[in-house]
Amino acid sequence: MATDSHLRFALAVHAALGAEGGNSCFSPYSVASALTLAALAARGETREELVALLGDPGEQATLLREAAELVEEGRGEQAEVAVSNTLWADDRLPLEDSFKAELAGWPGAAVASAPFEKEPEAARALINDDVGRTTRGLIPQLLPPGSIDRDVAAVLVNALYLKAAWKLPFREANTSDAPFHAPSGTRDVPTMWLSERVGYARAAGWQAVQLVAAGGLQAVVLLPDGALADAEAALDQVALTSLLGEVKFKPVELALPKISLDIPSSLTGVLRGLGVRTMFTDGADLSGLSPDPRLTVSEVLHQAVLRVDEQGFEGAAATALTMRLTSMIIDDPVTVTVDRPFLLLVRHAGTGALHFLARVVEP
Repeated sequence: MATDSHLRFALAVHAALGAEGGNSCFSPYSVASALTLAALAARGETREELVALLGDPGEQATLLREAAELVEEGRGEQAEVAVSNTLWADDRLPLEDSFKAELAGWPGAAVASAPFEKEPEAARALINDDVGRTTRGLIPQLLPPGSIDRDVAAVLVNALYLKAAWKLPFREANTSDAPFHAPSGTRDVPTMWLSERVGYARAAGWQAVQLVAAGGLQAVVLLPDGALADAEAALDQVALTSLLGEVKFKPVELALPKISLDIPSSLTGVLRGLGVRTMFTDGADLSGLSPDPRLTVSEVLHQAVLRVDEQGFEGAAATALTMRLTSMIIDDPVTVTVDRPFLLLVRHAGTGALHFLARVVEP
């Protein structure tokens, strides 16, 4: 199933990104979008390695396209999604019509010219400005200074913006400082409080609290019974799917820290470690995108911003592949106090696609 492979991919990247144990946040949706487009452009071993990590590119493409659609009633003030998938190419690079046709079926698709060879800084500014527009200004500089030079021939970019209001908002008057037990020590952090019927499950060493938002979106807090590092090590796709499948609505008294994360990541080393190696070498075969045999991926950059407050959540993410030449049972309320490191998922309920996966160690 596409959802199973998507979850496996998300957890694999999460484990590699968060190996040092601190805060982490990335968008499986955004990274998978960029890599799936790369897989559709790749041939031979280059493609095989991407498929091994992502799953079937056709199935992933369908999942990602569907996950860009919000439930109609949530559009407007209650929920907003913006997605762009743009191939920025230098005029000197010939492009395959078949790839342009494939890209055209993706949300926010565009093929745009960028003067990488003649004016690399101007090209960098063009891409950053476009990402900034899609992400509503939350990611103004995906490509840092020095990341684009005259050898760059193309950059494949996915950008995502997501904003949704809770169906059951937290009352701002109830927010107050409460202790959070982080590895660096216990400190007081702004904490929101909610007492409502929400989704809840307890299984396999985790508590899950599911908060429903507008537009068919949801956030799921995953609180381990013990140390997060130990629980994460055993959280595979099967365990996560099983835990999410146990969620049922019941009275919950939830204490949840407010969240504000802004985390840039280089995914080049992460992807190499996960078996995607050939596309970064001279042996790369991206002939589905361009007949130029010299095309290779030099870097994969990612940035994710995620904010969670009393009204809902707002997130933005962008991924750039730089290419160069070279039930109703009445129960007593459950109290869930999120006062130690935890995970947070932001999901598209219909497809199960993960828009964001965050580890919060120091809120």
